[in-house]
Amino acid sequence: MDVRGSTATIPAGAADLPADLLVPAEPVGAVLFAHGSGSSRHSPRNLAVARSLSAGGLGTVLVDLLTEAEAEVDAVTAELRFDIDLLALRLAAIVDWLAAEQPFGAARVGIFGASTGAAAALVAAARRPEHVHAVVSRGGRPDLAGTALSDVRAPTLLLVGGLDEQVISLNQHALGQLTAPADLRVIPGATHLFEEPGTLEQVAEAAADWFHDHLHPQPAPA
Repeated sequence: MDVRGSTATIPAGAADLPADLLVPAEPVGAVLFAHGSGSSRHSPRNLAVARSLSAGGLGTVLVDLLTEAEAEVDAVTAELRFDIDLLALRLAAIVDWLAAEQPFGAARVGIFGASTGAAAALVAAARRPEHVHAVVSRGGRPDLAGTALSDVRAPTLLLVGGLDEQVISLNQHALGQLTAPADLRVIPGATHLFEEPGTLEQVAEAAADWFHDHLHPQPAPA
């Protein structure tokens, strides 16, 4: 698969956010990554998933949701990583940028969220139902999306490690609040960060299947 890497600076309100894009020759969809607590666009786990998705024809966008100054503050206080509304506002702005600039052409957009980024992904999906067509959560905290869960229209896949018992419970509760098509899958033997051999590969495979199913161009009505 021919994949081109590029960089961009994406405006999000008063912030300018650096992003890394992987653009297949003919994208079947585009996936925006929402990183988790204290992380960045350089997250090794999200990078691994992004490379796997792009190899299968899905474009990817890895972006810092906090500015450099905000990240320095957050490294000390850990407050901004839990500011779901701020992160969701940034994600919605990036979704708007993708719709306007079309770096992946007319490809449909999904969001892959990890940890607290999953909550922000779901809130952004609820705010941009016309542009966000699928969501995947990896070890996420969808419960932090609160009342926005019932407003999500995008099909949502929740992936949780089998040894991450507390997060399994939180995801089960969130699943009950979602009104869109949704599924919860437990990856056996995985802890919260999916560091065990083969577990992140299972995440990438499940995410790829979900995004291909829901982002692939829909056939025109007969």
